[in-house]
Order: sequence, then structure tokens, then C-alpha cells
Amino acid sequence: MPFIARVWHCLAVTLLFAGAASVPAAPPSWPDKSGPTFDGHVAESDAAGLPTEWDEASGKNIAWKIKLEGEGHSTPVIGDGRVWLTAATKDGKQQFVDCIDAASGHVLHHKLLFENPEPEPLGNGLNTYASPSPVLEEDALFVHFGTYGTARLDPKTAEVVWQRRDINCRHFRGPGSSPVVFEDLLILTFDGIDQQFLTALDKRTGKTVWRTDRSTDYHDLAPDGKVIGDGDYRKAFCTPGLVKVGAQTQLVSVGSRAAFGYDARTGQEIWTIEHDDYNAAPRPIFFRRESVLHAILDTGANGADLVAVRLDESTRGNVTKSHVTWMRSRGNARLPTPVLVGKRIVMVTDGGVLYGLSAATGSELWSKRLNGTFVSSPVVANGLVYLCDEDGRTTVVRAGGTCEVVAENVLSEGMRASPAVAEGAFYLRTRGHLYKIAKLPSRK
Repeated sequence: MPFIARVWHCLAVTLLFAGAASVPAAPPSWPDKSGPTFDGHVAESDAAGLPTEWDEASGKNIAWKIKLEGEGHSTPVIGDGRVWLTAATKDGKQQFVDCIDAASGHVLHHKLLFENPEPEPLGNGLNTYASPSPVLEEDALFVHFGTYGTARLDPKTAEVVWQRRDINCRHFRGPGSSPVVFEDLLILTFDGIDQQFLTALDKRTGKTVWRTDRSTDYHDLAPDGKVIGDGDYRKAFCTPGLVKVGAQTQLVSVGSRAAFGYDARTGQEIWTIEHDDYNAAPRPIFFRRESVLHAILDTGANGADLVAVRLDESTRGNVTKSHVTWMRSRGNARLPTPVLVGKRIVMVTDGGVLYGLSAATGSELWSKRLNGTFVSSPVVANGLVYLCDEDGRTTVVRAGGTCEVVAENVLSEGMRASPAVAEGAFYLRTRGHLYKIAKLPSRK
């Protein structure tokens, strides 16, 4: 090649790579346990081509299946062609982060993050030591194991950028609340038996920015002054929701015996409502009724209430008697987070009853008994609701004015992690495996 041609060729290649380097990374398809909009809805671009049917025996629409090391209920997060999830040994003495190539199912990283010589026993058969889900950004992966540790990793190399192991509580029955990112903050929830608080870290450095203790009166002191049940009724497992109220972003968080709205920037408590329950797990969802914003909250364990709270500039202080617009006291979800489909709340109980409710009034529109029991939260894609149960069955329903079952698909293991979706494929974490479900050419 002549000298001038070589110079122009090298210049063109240099400009090409410089241009490629300047192109920002695409936002993750599934950055959070509840998806890109934090409400269980799949983005239209990622929902395109999602299958409604699959079959493990024949291999229909099973793109790949891989065995996972360790256990966990954390929902995968997905971006840049990679699937991330956390896991732990059954005894909790080791905790890991896994990275899987989305196209092939090849394990890129199985990284030991934390070792715990004497982890607190879980005290139940439901939870694990890797139940909080990660959060993924273009340049950061945040993983959280409750009191056992929190870390930021580089999603290109899986190298630890920073970690914290000094933010502690006694979970008693294991950690459950997942982290959330707001602007430059990573916000964590600790509702243990000894301490109940939220804290925000600078996501770049891991340094504490604010901490706010719950102001709840738990009404759980015995005549001798001791806490009833050693604080077992003070626990909660809720992941907060973020919502804009006027010019302020609020962090809406359900704890034991009370729910709160906090200033996401400062942690300052803005409002609270009192309730009678504990062990709250479902994430808040938000709905506008005649342009008025409402938070829809599930208060917790058996006998939980579903409550709509009006959010506006007047929502200040204790608003239990002034801003609760409706309350449903029976037949509510205990673990799965409800989803909104149009103006309807679609909610499945852990016992397998699916309800359609008016989001405006809380009134019941229909109900349907499904097979199985449910821990994972549903997702919404292409007008359909996908619900995964503990037997490995995914029920696909069209939830409009009535409920129509479109399909039922069964895998060989049950699920407690919620589904994740990216680029026309489901990623389903069962008790011991990760599946990629995507439309495949039919086999003749």
C-alpha cells in the first residue's frame, strides 16, 4: 500500500475506533428486580418476540439451561449482553456474584465476594442468604447481601470498586430488601429485629450520605419492658419505590407497623401511615386517579391490607386518617408485588388466587384460582401478565375486564426469583438453574 494510502487508512481506523469509544453504552434492559420502570413492565423493544409457550421435554423455545452454584432468590439483572445474579452457600458462609453470557449461557464470572464465619441462622425454609437483587447501570453493578455486605463492581471486569461490611442489623430470618439507585445515591433498607433504618451511600465511593431511623411506635413492649418476640414483629423485607411528588422525589417504603415517604435526596421523613402488620415484602406501586397521584402499599404478612395513599403537597406528617383513599383488608398478596395493567391492579396471593382490582377504588373486578403457590412477582409484556410459581409453572394471562389464561408452561424446578427480560427473551431462575426462554425455529 502506498505511503499516503497507509496514512489515510490508519487515520480512518483511528477515527473509527475513537468514534466507537465515544458512543455511550446502551442502558441495561433489566437494571432492577422490577425492570426498567421499576413496576414489572417490560420495555416494548425488549418485549418484541417474547414467547408465550415453552416446553422443557421437547426443548421448545428453551435457548439454554445452565446449573447455578449456590442458591438464592435474587432476580437477575441484564445489560450489555450479560446476566448478573447473586448466590450463596446454603449455610451462608460464602456469597457470590455470577455473570453469564446472555447469548450462549457461558459463565463469565463466578466471584466469591464475602465470607461469613458465623452467619445468623435463617430460622425459616423460605429465605436464603442471597435474596436481595442487584442493581445494574452502564458502568456499575451494585450487589447487596444485607448485613453481610454491599459492593460496587465494574460490570466489564467484575472487579470490586468499593465494598461496605460495617452497615449491620440482625435480620433474624435473613435479608430481603433490595437496593435502589437515585441519582448518585445507592439506598439500602435494614429492617431487622434490633435496628430499623434506611441509609444512602455515595454510589461512586460507598461513603455514607445519610441515615434515617424508623420513627415507628411498634406497640410491642411487654409489661416488663422487654420487646415481644425479641423484635420479630419489627422486621420487614420491602424494597422502596421512587416517585416524583411535585418537585421532590420521594422514597416510599413499607416497614413493620408503618409505611413512610422520605425525601430521597436527604432521607428526611415526610409522611407516615400506621398499619397493623409486619414482614412487609411487596414493593409500592403508583397510580394516578383523576390526575391525583397515589401510592398503593401492601402492609405485610398474613392478614395484610392493601392501601391507597394520596400523594400531593399536603401529604405531610401522620396521614393515616387524612390521605388513605381506600383500603382492602382481605385477599391480598403477601410476597409477590402487584402490577398495574391499565387502570387495574393485578395481584396474586401466595396461595395462588389471582385478583383484578380497580386501582381507583380497590374494588374487586374478578378473581381466578391458579395452580401452585407464589413468591416471585409477575411481569407484564405485550398486554399479557406472566406469573411464575414454586412448582416451576409460568401461567400467562390476559388480564382485562376478565381474566383469560393464554398458556401454562412448566419447568422441572420451582421459582422464587422473579422473571427478568431482555431482547425478546425471558431469564428464569429456578432453585438450581438459570433458563433462557426465547422463540426458536420450530423443529421438523
